[in-house]
Amino acid sequence: MAIPPAVVAAARTGWHWQWLQLMGGLGPADRDGNYRRPPGAFVAKPKLPRSAGTPGSHVLIVGRSCPWAHRAWLVWQLRQLQQSIDLLVVEPDPKAGRWRFNTPFRGCQTLQELYRAAGADPNQRATVPVLVDSRTGEVVVGESARLMELLNEWPAPPGVLDLAPANQAQAIGAWRERFQHNVNDGVYRCGFARNQSAYDRAEAALFETLAEAESVLSSPDASPWLCGAAPSLADVQLFPTLIRLELVYAPLFGVSRQPLWQFPGLWRWRQRFFALAGVAETCCEQAWRKDYFGALFPLNPSGIVPAGPALSTLVQGAA
Repeated sequence: MAIPPAVVAAARTGWHWQWLQLMGGLGPADRDGNYRRPPGAFVAKPKLPRSAGTPGSHVLIVGRSCPWAHRAWLVWQLRQLQQSIDLLVVEPDPKAGRWRFNTPFRGCQTLQELYRAAGADPNQRATVPVLVDSRTGEVVVGESARLMELLNEWPAPPGVLDLAPANQAQAIGAWRERFQHNVNDGVYRCGFARNQSAYDRAEAALFETLAEAESVLSSPDASPWLCGAAPSLADVQLFPTLIRLELVYAPLFGVSRQPLWQFPGLWRWRQRFFALAGVAETCCEQAWRKDYFGALFPLNPSGIVPAGPALSTLVQGAA
């Protein structure tokens, strides 16, 4: 028997209202429907700690599925900081909406407990990545952009790559600012948009910025990286978003207007970056898909994880 139109209309209205309530808990929006990432704790960039470089002096806490944690993890790998900074991976707890430790860390079961013990406002979110002093439990910094910069200044083995050379500071900073709003946050602004207009603005800005990067990487005299002959923080900042594009963001956040293979410069750039030593170890495709499709209930109520391309097919043929 066909469902009466009035019942369908009532169900649509009720579901839309409930969806708005759920989205309000998932990510706040302004009055025009644009997603606005909530402020975090421990956001200021500190001075380099005196104990920086001391073996086992600090712990970098990351989550496999989080792109903000991914970029800090990448700097940790590329700068070869394993001797002085331990890596600790937390697991998502989607039912409680938090990160949890597999085994207690400094007496804490969850990241929220660690944040509170370090003096954070109980109402603030506990997010990854976060750098912690191993001896005191003090949170050094919990904002990923500042953490990337701090890790690039961290004492590293001789000959390790400098991801922010002074002579490229202006270019690196310009790219990072554009990526942060239009690409890194941009995919979330698409997925978490409350209305069509908000989505359209975010989606247009996303692909406009990707086209700008494509133009640089595809020019006749192009360097292999965004700012020159070696990778920089600009490349690091772009990679976590683009490596998730086909696997998560295109199907879940609706950013499928133009697949990355239609940006040949960016396609080859992504292959080159993935081929860098240590990068593959930070890429966890099964965790990404499971956590995104399983945890973001307002966007995927069924919890079904759809089939998608294997990561290997996206990164083969590095030049």
